[in-house]
Amino acid sequence: MYLGLDLGTSGLRALLVRDDGSIVASAERSCRVQHPHSGWSEQDPAEWISACAAALEELKSRVPAELSALKGIGLSGHMHGATLLDANNKVLRPCILWNDTRSAAEAAVLDSTAQVRDLSGNIVFPGFTAPKLVWLAKHEPEVYAKVAKVLLPKDYLRFWLTGELYGDMSDAAGTSWLDVGARDWSDTLLDASGMRRDQMPDLVEGSEVAGMLRSALASDWGISGPVSVVGGGGDNAVAACGVGCFNEGDGFVSLGTSGVVLAAKNSFSPKPESAVHTFCHAIPKTWYQMGVILAATDCMNWLSGNLGKSPAELSGLLSDTIQGPGSVQFMPYLSGERTPHNDSHIRGAFLNLDIATSHAELTQAVMEGVGFALRDNYEALKSTGTDLTRVLGIGGGSKSRYWVEMIATLLNIPVDLPEAGDFGAALGAARLAMVGVTGAHPSDIMSRPNVAETIDPRADLTEAYDAAYARYRTLYPTLKALNT
Repeated sequence: MYLGLDLGTSGLRALLVRDDGSIVASAERSCRVQHPHSGWSEQDPAEWISACAAALEELKSRVPAELSALKGIGLSGHMHGATLLDANNKVLRPCILWNDTRSAAEAAVLDSTAQVRDLSGNIVFPGFTAPKLVWLAKHEPEVYAKVAKVLLPKDYLRFWLTGELYGDMSDAAGTSWLDVGARDWSDTLLDASGMRRDQMPDLVEGSEVAGMLRSALASDWGISGPVSVVGGGGDNAVAACGVGCFNEGDGFVSLGTSGVVLAAKNSFSPKPESAVHTFCHAIPKTWYQMGVILAATDCMNWLSGNLGKSPAELSGLLSDTIQGPGSVQFMPYLSGERTPHNDSHIRGAFLNLDIATSHAELTQAVMEGVGFALRDNYEALKSTGTDLTRVLGIGGGSKSRYWVEMIATLLNIPVDLPEAGDFGAALGAARLAMVGVTGAHPSDIMSRPNVAETIDPRADLTEAYDAAYARYRTLYPTLKALNT
């Protein structure tokens, strides 16, 4: 038995699988996020521990025999969070999360520093870890002075599980402290933000063993033998392991809280000015590139809250097939934007609202706005030399056939929808544990899911959506001028 733990911003999911990859059971627990000031987003690491303990207690009560045969644990986690420990490994303050934008000014300074983009392979985005520590040095110097170790969120969970302080390459790539090509901490990058190598955890690959489950926890959960805990990785890299996306040409579109267009890469070939992320993959000698929008299904959740209808109800107002772009336009920058704009201050907007505008038209506009933003990501990826001829469609939003057909038409490539099943980051984490414990090659474990349906681009509507996208592209500069 193998366990995948996926630590998301809103909660933790534990997935228990057999060595053949079949699902035994899963358990979920929520975690709270605090927003003490505008642009701030924080979480108490104790929430992660409580969530994990409760999820494992549930699995113990439901499938005790299967859990007792556990051999390995893999970890996935939301990236970029600054979890700060003192010399006694005690948490100094709430974790500053990936969607916290307080350090925008510090990020801009770091980004303009010589060698930073060249070594890290990326723009220094405000949500990345390094600018958070620069902000801390300025605004909370008494806390900064006590920082002995900086851990990413899932690595603090590992510390609780094993007592070991480790990180992995894929998660560390989002800190602006890692030489992403060399897959090691960079003293130059660390020095640029006033940090030292001894304040970083040791690094392993995602499928490499990075500690053993503490005997007290094994006893509490009724586990009979030793359990290896592997490096794991950042959420998108591990999700890619869950769908077998690790060879050049493999890719997916994820319609989750945020939106992602991801492509696996066999070599390190960054283009930071595109605002495309180039990170280490969770398996050795492999990288990936992705464009990221900060709000995808979050835009539908926002509309749902304001209209008093569930996202499913709103989606149900539209047909299963697209009819062409609408007249109402939506700019999906509810939390700022990463690719391609790197703009933490930009905010969203509706255009062309009419007194007769319906809930269905607003829903269509929101879906189209997200689709256009994902097209921005795809164009940015193509500018780096990445070539995708088809992608998997994953995430909660992929349940809307209308939305998927629109995205296929906007990208002008087929979108494959997996058969019903569990192919998320929790499965990817369990697969990493299997590789680490058994020594198997990743390709033997991380198979691609069977395709239930392929949604092809609508050739009869491609021209219309291309024209609508071109209009969308003209709106950002005007909106930015209005936001300043």
